[in-house]
Amino acid sequence: MENHANQATAHIEVRDLTMAYDSFVIQRDISFTVKRADIFVIMGGSGCGKSTLLRGLVGLKEPAKGQVLYDGVSLWDCEPTAKQAIMRRFGVLYQGGALWSSMTLAENVGLPLVEYSNLNPAQITELVSLKLSLVGLAGFEEFYPSEISGGMRKRAGLARAMALDPDILFFDEPSAGLDPLSARRLDELILELRDSLGTTVVVVSHELASIFAIANNSVFLDGETRTMIAVGNPNKLLAESNDPKIRSFLTRGEA
Repeated sequence: MENHANQATAHIEVRDLTMAYDSFVIQRDISFTVKRADIFVIMGGSGCGKSTLLRGLVGLKEPAKGQVLYDGVSLWDCEPTAKQAIMRRFGVLYQGGALWSSMTLAENVGLPLVEYSNLNPAQITELVSLKLSLVGLAGFEEFYPSEISGGMRKRAGLARAMALDPDILFFDEPSAGLDPLSARRLDELILELRDSLGTTVVVVSHELASIFAIANNSVFLDGETRTMIAVGNPNKLLAESNDPKIRSFLTRGEA
């Protein structure tokens, strides 16, 4: 894991961001900092713009206004080659796992290595097995996505996201569709990867158990006002915030 001095530096900085579809504003005035080795959660109710914000962070949707900086370099203002170099450092796990159904797990995980590395087939095979073992899928190389459970597909998707040794992992609702036990195992895996590899993790989630289990920092997006209304550790927000929207979300109306 990276040393604690490096963790104090900003890995991702979002400045005065507005995300919109044409003239329809989804979120405005979004500003926050993600430190190295943070597990940072983007949270809020359905339809508040969490996934749209994520698309802005990973280079899929250009903001209407503002900046997304990685180690001080603005993703949307730099030259195309520099932007591609920044994005090459990302690993993304989409909500459904997004595995190719016609490929084995080994072929799915190996695809980024075939496309973007100069490794030979034997080296790729070895690295694929390592990545699958890291997520608890050793021995499942020749299985197809349809032959394994939803939780295992999520873990295989994570192995593929990790194929190129990214220093930032992005997750879009990783626990969606999983039973509580599988969701908890995935949370534990995210924590293990952060602790062992020093990876910075950004997660879109509305799952309370997951948010409280893994996040050390967060931003809360409000769909009504279309802006952020809180930033900080979710456990601290629950303990200290008097905002009824935040308390209602973090307690699901039980407080």
